[in-house]
Amino acid sequence: METLLWQVEQLAGLLAVSRSGQVRDWDPPTLDRALQWGRYFQHLHGRFRAHPRLRAALGQRLRRGQQGPPLGFGHLGRCPELLGLALLGNRALPPAACHRLLRSLLLPPSDQATPGPCSLSLLARRRAAAQLLLPPSPAQARPEELEQEQSLRTEAQLLLSRLQEDEEEEQGPAGVLEDLPRPRVYWVLAALLLEQAGDNAGREGASWAEHREGPRPAAAVLSWLLGDPGRLSVFCRLLPGSLLVALSARYPQLGTPYLHLLTSWGSRLRYDPLSGQWASSRCPSEDELSWEELRERFSCFMRGPAPLREAALASLKNLKIQDGDFEVCGLSVWTDLLLEMDAPL
Repeated sequence: METLLWQVEQLAGLLAVSRSGQVRDWDPPTLDRALQWGRYFQHLHGRFRAHPRLRAALGQRLRRGQQGPPLGFGHLGRCPELLGLALLGNRALPPAACHRLLRSLLLPPSDQATPGPCSLSLLARRRAAAQLLLPPSPAQARPEELEQEQSLRTEAQLLLSRLQEDEEEEQGPAGVLEDLPRPRVYWVLAALLLEQAGDNAGREGASWAEHREGPRPAAAVLSWLLGDPGRLSVFCRLLPGSLLVALSARYPQLGTPYLHLLTSWGSRLRYDPLSGQWASSRCPSEDELSWEELRERFSCFMRGPAPLREAALASLKNLKIQDGDFEVCGLSVWTDLLLEMDAPL
């Protein structure tokens, strides 16, 4: 039993290596051994899922000393897909090993069950197909940026897997999300929402509710974010405006609260006649924006889809009217924003 527990404990290390630079030394046989470990973990999941005591022991060992999204027993069953997704996004993987990986994902064993419409297996196959079809592009980002992006995507996939597992067991997302380290959790949630939005947009047969509200894991994450003003404020304050507008375009229920936060932050700015600029309070808090950042975030709305652009413009005009409908600089922050963005007054 101790040997089995030790083997299960290696799952976290396997996933960590798969998204690190260590894979640059992998050849096809090394990749095959890693994928074989993934299938072995999946086999353990199928073997012990009907034994509650063993499930609990294995899950406890998986969670021991872990950082980031916690691993659970359900991750054993999804290990081949999680491993494949991590490797697909790792640009350090050599071409020969990458070709073997694509082949293993696109041509799975004949006895493997057909993946469901929202499964990680289908997501992995779609990602593999997309990577095979897209032409190679030159690396434009710095290595540390690529590593950070891949780490976020992998954490988002792990979190998605855990949320799906909890959904199957009729548990809410709050317990898992509350345990994740801040503020890292907000970046991981943004990555998860983008992944889910892209998967749902391209999936045939999705219901009207799914297209409008997003897949169920995304809906659960949004409910958790929107259910607490403090969480939503930190989420919107931390992420860049371009990313929040992209998320708002995919999840309309996020756009209006984010716009309300922007107007709340903007209302705290005061005009300094000596410098001729809008400034925050003398003791600015984390809930305040500078004039430059407020302008940039509203500019992201103006560059976004028409519904978001029109909503932001209508909000600014309404606030301008409430301030006295001035059309000269320095009297209303909303007038000055409209002037800065060359929007009609």
